[in-house]
Amino acid sequence: TEPLLCHLLYIYHLYWKILNLQPNPKKTTSFPHYSPILKRGPDMTKSPMTKSEQLLRIDDHDFTMRPAFGGPPIPVGVDVQVESLDTISEVDMDFTMTLYLRHYWKDERLSFTSTNNQSMTFDSRLAKKIWVPDMFFVHSKRSFIHDTTTDNVMLRVYPDGNVLYSLRVTVTAMCNMDLSRFPLDTQTCSLEIESYAYTDDDLMLYWKKGNESLNTDERISLSQFLIQKFHTTTKLAFYSSTGWYNRLYIHFTLRRHVFFFLLQTYFPATLMVMLSWVSFWIDRRAVPARVPLGITTVLTMSTIITGVNASMPRVSYIKAVDIYLWVSFVFVFLSVIEYAAVNYLSTVQERKERKLRERLPCTCGIGNPDDAMCDPQITGYTTMDVNSIGNYGTAGNYGMPENGGRQERMFAQVVLGDPQLTGQVKRPGYVNIWIDTHAIDKYSRMVFPGSYVLFNIIYWSIYS
Repeated sequence: TEPLLCHLLYIYHLYWKILNLQPNPKKTTSFPHYSPILKRGPDMTKSPMTKSEQLLRIDDHDFTMRPAFGGPPIPVGVDVQVESLDTISEVDMDFTMTLYLRHYWKDERLSFTSTNNQSMTFDSRLAKKIWVPDMFFVHSKRSFIHDTTTDNVMLRVYPDGNVLYSLRVTVTAMCNMDLSRFPLDTQTCSLEIESYAYTDDDLMLYWKKGNESLNTDERISLSQFLIQKFHTTTKLAFYSSTGWYNRLYIHFTLRRHVFFFLLQTYFPATLMVMLSWVSFWIDRRAVPARVPLGITTVLTMSTIITGVNASMPRVSYIKAVDIYLWVSFVFVFLSVIEYAAVNYLSTVQERKERKLRERLPCTCGIGNPDDAMCDPQITGYTTMDVNSIGNYGTAGNYGMPENGGRQERMFAQVVLGDPQLTGQVKRPGYVNIWIDTHAIDKYSRMVFPGSYVLFNIIYWSIYS
């Protein structure tokens, strides 16, 4: 009866084991002489392989190793389709580009049998299970793979083991710009692609179709730049700690549209300089008119310079726009200094006149000379000589010459000797003193515009 009882207890134990319940410990009896062996069930944590993975024999190979490991470097061809150039920033010295990056290589571990020789296409889920080139963008600041609505990754495997791996990427990379000719400049930026882990002994990067490997969308346009050309190059990059790496370059040349800056910077600066010249035609005594005009143009030029520099990086060299604006500012500033010189020299001349009148007993500004003054026996001058000098009013009045210029004149009779003091009679003489306080204004009307036109000719011939 003992063997029969043991069989019954064993069946009872299996029954509760199947129901996933624990048997009552009071009703169980341990038999040290009997230890049945149970077969382990399958591991339910591992997902079953799909038919495509079984066809590609994913579990039969170690895809953490590159294809043909230990042999010659695996060639990986690359081509790029540029979708858009989003932004070009002079302040941050970078650019943002969206592109389709495609890789081509052969992995015989992925070869499969196909009756119709058709390829199989997969998404990012299979790409995570096989070996793919570890590309990265050199000097990139930010980059990401688009994931709307799913990861924009495509993997295509051919029966002979050739693989096409494509992904859609947006990258923001550094661009070293030379702004010495801004805004009349041309910039060349580069996007650099390189393997991160594999040197040229393991992986050989190359452009699949040479310069034709780079394609661009015809609708690409930028607000401030004209895209002149795209081209590709290949070089070797050396790192002292790891070795030599193949590096692919995408170069694109941009020429800046200057018309925006003509409207916003150059034309306003030129008009301010021309406006400062108006003061040369305003009477020197009109201080409330000439001084505010000069100050207004100076402040406006300062505002233009500040606005331009606020949107530019703080570079340590002089830009082309800085040269134009600062030269224009100097012209405006000199127009203010010119009026200060005119006013000062006029004041000095008036003081000299006043002292001369106080020192010389004379008849100044003879408008209607009397008989004594016009007697040639006394003065030594004929009436015609006096009248030929001009018709003058009182001292300090203005005569109008035939050429229309406005000039201050003073006609003085100077007594060269006093017969009561010297005992000798000396004939009185006449001194004709011309005082042209508008001479600086006259010359400024020609010198300032001529100099500014010459500066513009030189400037645009150099930078255009």
